[in-house]
Amino acid sequence: MIVSYTVEHAIRFDYETPIQTSVMTLYLCPLRDRAQTVHEFSLRTDPEGRFFEFTDPFGNTAHFLDRARPHPRFEVRAHSRVEVGPLASAPEGLEPGASEALRSAVRTPELWPLTHPSHFARPSPALDRFVAKHNIALGDDPLVGARELCAKLNDVFEYIPGHTQVDSPIEDILETGRGVCQDYAHVMASIMRGWGVPCRYVSGYLGPEAAGEATGESHAWVECWFPGVGWVGFDPTNNTEGDERHVRVAVGRDYADVPPSRGVFRGNGDSELTTEVKIERLSKNPA
Repeated sequence: MIVSYTVEHAIRFDYETPIQTSVMTLYLCPLRDRAQTVHEFSLRTDPEGRFFEFTDPFGNTAHFLDRARPHPRFEVRAHSRVEVGPLASAPEGLEPGASEALRSAVRTPELWPLTHPSHFARPSPALDRFVAKHNIALGDDPLVGARELCAKLNDVFEYIPGHTQVDSPIEDILETGRGVCQDYAHVMASIMRGWGVPCRYVSGYLGPEAAGEATGESHAWVECWFPGVGWVGFDPTNNTEGDERHVRVAVGRDYADVPPSRGVFRGNGDSELTTEVKIERLSKNPA
């Protein structure tokens, strides 16, 4: 099945006093690959100005901007029209000899960074205690183990918007059991990499189940690589595998690699961030 969406993603910074300069990198353009087709993408900012588009080391499309004139606020609006699918379902399990093939494959330049700790997805004593408490283990089949881990995290964690921040370490959700999608993703990536399975963080959007519009925020999940299968998405927040509802924007080691916006400004005072995402699932593809 192929599903078509339009996405409107607005980001706004309001400053206590007008600032002099904003420098920012944006990860808002959906991925283009066999799973997704991007038919439209546009960016608008206030103040207006030019963008520099580039491809980062993980293959994501990013945009750099510099607004070197005084402004009391900075607003970004991204518009996308994207098709997702058709997607093949992952098998129930891996073929015999997959574990040996996995150990060999992780030595490649593409997969090696995704089997090692990163800023937010890393080992810790709290993670060790969590794994022991919930009897989490890899088992004989890494694909089966990933499915069981996805279900376990969905069961033991409670989704509480606002309970953690974008820079919260995994210890926060591990010790309180409460967090948001990026926390679920960071914990799953930490465990999967500890098992020797390449795992990457995915930022994007979760579309409605039926035609219509939904308002919310960005979403996050993970993708794990298995020999003979390739990348398989796991969404522990919803206990699902990646499907036509998951619109992928960027992939990296963790949130620090692919935040929707990252930058600095020159000026005095604090800033307040407001974001809004509107995603509409279309009943049929536009002409």
